[in-house]
Amino acid sequence: MRNLGPVIINSNKYKEKFKMLGAAILNNGTSRGNQTAYGFRETIVAAQKVNWQIEDIIGGDRRLDFSNRFLPEPLARVEKLSFLDEDEKRVLNQIRANAYLCIFGLVEEFILPFVLDHVRPSLDQDDYRVRAFLQFAGEEAKHIQLFKLFSEDFRRGFGTECEVIGPAADVAREVLRHDPLAVALVILHIEWMTQRHYIESVRADSGIDTQFKSLLKNHWLEEAQHAKLDTAMVLTLAETLDKRAIESAVDEYLEIGGFLDNGIRQQTMLDLDAFQRATGRTLTDEERKEFIDVQHQANRWVYLGSGMTHPKFLDTLGQLDPAQKERIEAVGPMFC
Repeated sequence: MRNLGPVIINSNKYKEKFKMLGAAILNNGTSRGNQTAYGFRETIVAAQKVNWQIEDIIGGDRRLDFSNRFLPEPLARVEKLSFLDEDEKRVLNQIRANAYLCIFGLVEEFILPFVLDHVRPSLDQDDYRVRAFLQFAGEEAKHIQLFKLFSEDFRRGFGTECEVIGPAADVAREVLRHDPLAVALVILHIEWMTQRHYIESVRADSGIDTQFKSLLKNHWLEEAQHAKLDTAMVLTLAETLDKRAIESAVDEYLEIGGFLDNGIRQQTMLDLDAFQRATGRTLTDEERKEFIDVQHQANRWVYLGSGMTHPKFLDTLGQLDPAQKERIEAVGPMFC
């Protein structure tokens, strides 16, 4: 994995802020977080209906077919690179798909401890709430394992090394040093972007590999419940904050976004290197520039723009402060 660069770690600051927010987390029913339409009991029931086991979707004769593309074109954007032939576009699509699930695995590794820290102060309170968030955490741990198994499957079948940004522990420390509300907003952004990717791009695409599509579908099914829980978490964390504190949290949300954007650009360069190794082709300077410009913007849409501009993410932000919703609406288009 390619290191994202130096990180500034202040875990004590993070833990202290969670302690200060304890009153809001333990609120017995008057908080905005508990007024959300997403009930904890209903979320548990819905999650249990779609729950799956890793062994049911990967392993055995369930293998990736490398004669197919893996990612839908709205996410991969390889067709814009007119200097590539069809085989080269397929190879690049597969490289992008590998990075896609590896990066999901990377972000799950900061989501998991964050969710556990959120629920820990209230383990003796609302049983349905505790069960819902612990189920959330358990499913995130399962997704991390799934993505690791996928990476092993991809490496065996693709035959060329494809580096991915990281290490995950360093990324997690950098993200988690920020205000808890900022981190919760990033997680909510990720949950809704996952929904958008599947519903708008993956579900109706009959041309991509069926095994890869199955992985995306099963991930989406459980993340749909996580989006509901994270909405409640965001509203609860914001309950005791004034407008200035909420503005500061949005500042930090954007700061995390800048950190991730830097990582996304590095990933674009890693994908370029992998593409040249896999195809044996050395791009010209002009082709390299076009590749980087197109693919960096494609990655920006996948990981930043698609979440930042999601209507439900913006709706939640508007509940915190309409001015902050307008602020993100103004920034979002640059990542599309």
